[in-house]
Amino acid sequence: MRPLLTALRAAAEITRLRILSVLRDSELTVSELMEILEQSQPRVSRHLKLLCDAGLLQRYPEGAWVFHRLTDSGKTAELISSVLDLIDMQDTDIARDRQKLQKIKNRNAAMAAEYFSKNAAEWDTIRRLAIPESYVEKKLIDCLEIDRPDLFLDLGTGTGRILEIFSPHIKKGIGIDMTREMLMLARSNLDTAGARNCSVRHQDIGNLSLEDNSVDAITIHQVLHYLDRPDVIIREAARVLRADGQLIVVDFLPHDLEFLREKHAHRRLGISPQSILQWAGHCGLSLVRTEHLSAAGPDRDSLSIGLWNLRKQPTPKTMI
Repeated sequence: MRPLLTALRAAAEITRLRILSVLRDSELTVSELMEILEQSQPRVSRHLKLLCDAGLLQRYPEGAWVFHRLTDSGKTAELISSVLDLIDMQDTDIARDRQKLQKIKNRNAAMAAEYFSKNAAEWDTIRRLAIPESYVEKKLIDCLEIDRPDLFLDLGTGTGRILEIFSPHIKKGIGIDMTREMLMLARSNLDTAGARNCSVRHQDIGNLSLEDNSVDAITIHQVLHYLDRPDVIIREAARVLRADGQLIVVDFLPHDLEFLREKHAHRRLGISPQSILQWAGHCGLSLVRTEHLSAAGPDRDSLSIGLWNLRKQPTPKTMI
């Protein structure tokens, strides 16, 4: 009874109800909540602490910023949903808060679009060398063998596109990336797509703050060729995957386009199938399926893509 009473007491205050309401569709920083609520930083922070201590909110530090999001699992999530369903969305304060929230979303979307436009030329150069992304995305969806995974992880999520396309097929998705500008863009894209079951986190994909055996499915899409030690990422993915969990890796196959290393920070000129098999074998992953996707035509500068579908082998039971 005590956790229930603590949660109910935390929610039973008008400012905290307003906070829960605006966080229903978003994850926001303290400064953004200050802007919406028109209250001071100490006051907003005090309300947030009470909500976090009661288990109604979760905090996600991202450099100097801290994002807040509704707890989305367990009995507490059910309680929050029930409370929010009772709120009159036509209430003057609630309606005003949501208008301010939309202004913040529009502003963040504009900032994300500006960042994208500055970097689009680099991405477009690489895209023109590979097969159409829509084809690769369809292959990715077809590879998902687990029916609506409880927790889906996208490592090196970038613009959040992989979360976006998997959103209808999963219960909850989290994207991990170290680039804050990319996370800003991903949040905007997921918001526009209405992917409410997905969120992103600022974290090192080689050192995840997730428990062992806690994730159902993982994607690593066009990330490994940027890394000095791709095997570390594969090993970390295997650690957090549950037994029989699924890892899908997509990356360029070996090529000789040296300018991608010189101008676009590619650490490796593609990833070989032999490397994938070696890294996977060292951490208990077995290959279920592999595909080599190539662009049609004789263009020697076109890039081929490898897709590897891996499964985590169950730990053998010890006989006594």
